[in-house]
Amino acid sequence: MKLLFITPQLPFPPHQGTTIRNYNLIASLSQKHTIDLLTFTPTGEPIPGEHPLYGFCRRIGVVAEPHRSAALRILDTVRSPLPDMALRLESKAMRALVQAWITGASAANGHPNPDHDIHPRHDIHPGYDIVQVEGIEVAQYGRQAVEHPAWGVDRPALIFDDHNCEYLLQKRNAMTDLRTPARWPAALYSLVQWRKLVRYERAICQTANAVAAVSDADRQALRQLDGAANIHVVSNGINMDEYPVHPAAPAKAEARLLFTGKMDYRPNIDAVLWFCRHVLPLIQRQFPSATFQIVGMNPHPRLDEIRHMPGVEITGAVASIQPYMQAATVYVIPLRVGGGTRFKALEAMASGKAIVSTRLGVEGIPVQHEQELLLADTPTEFAAAVMRLLQDNATSTRLAAQLGQSARAFAAAHYDWQQITPLFEDMYAQLQPRTMR
Repeated sequence: MKLLFITPQLPFPPHQGTTIRNYNLIASLSQKHTIDLLTFTPTGEPIPGEHPLYGFCRRIGVVAEPHRSAALRILDTVRSPLPDMALRLESKAMRALVQAWITGASAANGHPNPDHDIHPRHDIHPGYDIVQVEGIEVAQYGRQAVEHPAWGVDRPALIFDDHNCEYLLQKRNAMTDLRTPARWPAALYSLVQWRKLVRYERAICQTANAVAAVSDADRQALRQLDGAANIHVVSNGINMDEYPVHPAAPAKAEARLLFTGKMDYRPNIDAVLWFCRHVLPLIQRQFPSATFQIVGMNPHPRLDEIRHMPGVEITGAVASIQPYMQAATVYVIPLRVGGGTRFKALEAMASGKAIVSTRLGVEGIPVQHEQELLLADTPTEFAAAVMRLLQDNATSTRLAAQLGQSARAFAAAHYDWQQITPLFEDMYAQLQPRTMR
């Protein structure tokens, strides 16, 4: 089949959630199908022909990420019926490129690799079977592509890969921020976005021929928007070969706790602030030299309050999380808001680490307490679970090792990309009798 992928950013290098999912889907699906890619980059410069993505994509079209000022975002929050996420990547240049690719006009910015461009230059009409949009930020371009009159009755199927159930995420953000008066402006923003996203996400689900949700919890939430939507669960995955086993480090006086993720993402910010304010002090009473490493790009200014706390290290972007994962005694996931399937959880599981998480932190991953990890939701419970793994005795060491081994085995059995990608192909097969050429 011929597939057109539209992504919010170039899916290489695959260093964070969206790019990891998009890169692995494209790499896997390209083994059987022809893939074209439309995407955004910071500059909009053409992708050179030697780029690794040309190993998987026939051609790649890019435009520059649009810039929206804070003032414009505030104004749009008041005046536009569309949610912020629908406006973040709104671009005349991308709409023009979609138009060009669908109608077979000039392939400006298409820059195919000659070794992979199988169509002659005077006839690039793609004849796509599937248009797949990766996330709500680019959904408008998928709708534009499949609704174009150039298709006639032979239009491609539209798949909406919903990386998070976005209306639910904003609802949870609002409910969390309402607890803290200083966060009420953020809560108001989320309340407004929540209501807008209910309408917008519902409309996309109704337009798409099929919707991919990353967890059963997200599927159930999307069903509340449209009970008739064709929704499939296609979880995030992990390349097990890329994660060498990092067995639970032996308990030492200086215990190392680890959290990884993009640190300008609100759920991650809330998680580490909650942990540092309410959990870490309880742990340090019994383990005074315990350290907490926060590893991830773009640390937000809200994290400044914890930068100088005893034992806390904020690294910013790193070349690889593997050295940090190797050194960690316990991997913590203190998430209180969010949705989807967390790559951080899958990475820690694939690395064979002992994990302590809130239940929301592993929502959508059917792990069990004391089997693959320890679950705790209150500060006291969370601190006790971590300290249980830090005890310098045979029982603690054995439990940490058992949890790590079970977590890795679980990830290998259920979340390897070789098992995830066929779920998309099953979805394609169900849609193809109408569009197959």
